[in-house]
Amino acid sequence: MKKFLSVLALIIGFAFQSNAQGAIKFKSEKHDFGKIVEGTQATYSFEFTNTGKTPVVISNVQPSCGCTTPEWTREPIMPGKTGKVTASYNSTGRPGNFNKSITVVNNGEVQQIQLFIQGTVQPKK
Repeated sequence: MKKFLSVLALIIGFAFQSNAQGAIKFKSEKHDFGKIVEGTQATYSFEFTNTGKTPVVISNVQPSCGCTTPEWTREPIMPGKTGKVTASYNSTGRPGNFNKSITVVNNGEVQQIQLFIQGTVQPKK
């Protein structure tokens, strides 16, 4: 019986521990730039809040291609506080439609979050 209670206590402890994680909640996970002129550096900041109970750290932000440059909040984001992931798309030499993803790697409940930017680059006249 003691062994059973010990195992039960461990299971309950792990259950409570897993609920005590940080959690990133983005205001929006997709942004449409619409039409932009070729040569424009299109930039958008995805804002988020840590809705969890422990600090969240973003360890990496990986764009789907070299035409997109990410920046992000580097310090731990405390519960209830906000941060941002900024994506800059270089439209030089890239006329036409684009749809790019940015993967946010963090220590929260969902450890990889996909963000998306899209738009249409109109050629220079």
